[in-house]
Amino acid sequence: MFAGVKQIFTSKNRDILKRILFTLAALFVFKIGTAIIVPGVQVNASKMSFLEILNAMSGGAFSNASIFALGVTPYITAQIVIQLLCADIVPYLAELSKQGGVGRRKLNQITRVVGIALAFLQGYMYSYAYIGNGSPMDYMLYSLILTAGTALLMWIADQITLKGIGNGMSLIIMAGIISVLPNMFKNLWVELFASGFVGILIFVAFVLVFLAIIVGVIYVESAERRIPIQYANKSTSTLGKQNYIPFKLNSAGVMPVIFASALLSIPQILSSVLKKDGFTLFVQKYLTYRNGVGLIIYIALIFVFAYFYTFMQLKPKEMSDNLNKNGGYIPGIRPGKETTQYVKKVLKRITIVGAAFLTVLAILPIVFDKFSNLKTSISISGTGLLIVVGVALETYKQLESQLVSRTYTKGRKGRRR
Repeated sequence: MFAGVKQIFTSKNRDILKRILFTLAALFVFKIGTAIIVPGVQVNASKMSFLEILNAMSGGAFSNASIFALGVTPYITAQIVIQLLCADIVPYLAELSKQGGVGRRKLNQITRVVGIALAFLQGYMYSYAYIGNGSPMDYMLYSLILTAGTALLMWIADQITLKGIGNGMSLIIMAGIISVLPNMFKNLWVELFASGFVGILIFVAFVLVFLAIIVGVIYVESAERRIPIQYANKSTSTLGKQNYIPFKLNSAGVMPVIFASALLSIPQILSSVLKKDGFTLFVQKYLTYRNGVGLIIYIALIFVFAYFYTFMQLKPKEMSDNLNKNGGYIPGIRPGKETTQYVKKVLKRITIVGAAFLTVLAILPIVFDKFSNLKTSISISGTGLLIVVGVALETYKQLESQLVSRTYTKGRKGRRR
């Protein structure tokens, strides 16, 4: 690993170094934007504490009522919606998904338009919770500024993907989460240092738990269930290695938690808009995940979305058909329907484990707040760490593959000479 990092700074890899510096500069622009508050609007940000995950993904911009408050979440939601509609629900979109590069470009354009529309809709809904007693023009102005902020972030993310290293959307989300960590540890140290030696021990324990969560996330993110594959015209002995299909233990990533949180936030946003005491009391009592019933609903939604997102991404039937077309099969399993059923069975089993892991990460902040008297800004966000670790691993693999391919290409040129 360190050898690879050292290799980046050699004169032969200056273009990669430029890409890294460009990525850092773009993320710095993003961080500056999170500190720019929407002008001309009196904001009551304390009402927005129920969307902690969105706030973490936006680098604290959500609670600060920044121009980047929505982050790139509307675009991610639009991607999921378009992917769902491509599954033979909308024939036009399904046809585009089968047209290769041209179809993907058109789908990308449609996704951007849907993302901007969702940003405006979400911005208008959140403006009622942000602004106490504003006029219709205040709500419209605020939603337009948030939409413009999301559009700018989408452009920055595209520039990172084209001219930098890694996936721009993912890196912006990761940068937002990382940016709030130093302030969290600072607040924790200041609060515990006043307690003397006992407080210092608690701080050390907090850091150790934090590191243990990171190790656990890395372990689960790297865990795979490998299904062996054999091809009719090839043999394992001639290739020297076994072919397999790898299924990640947590194929859905952090999306189930994001969707579950967003769905539970809708009643709370409506209560801020309607301002009916009875409805507000019902929401606070039964539809917040810090209470018993709300927590059970929250966990159930995580499992539902974990299964939904996993099967939407992997598509066992399509996987079975592709294997059959390429002359591949799973040893001991007949091609066709039996292969599809076998893949579904494997996915169902590993998704239970993955969803349980996501649930533990999601309820960590809730448990931590219940048993500690620290500020709400100081918490162990397992889902945030899951995003950071996942994006960091993918970015490192991409960087490593570029370095390896360059070394291989240069080696071949040297041998030809």
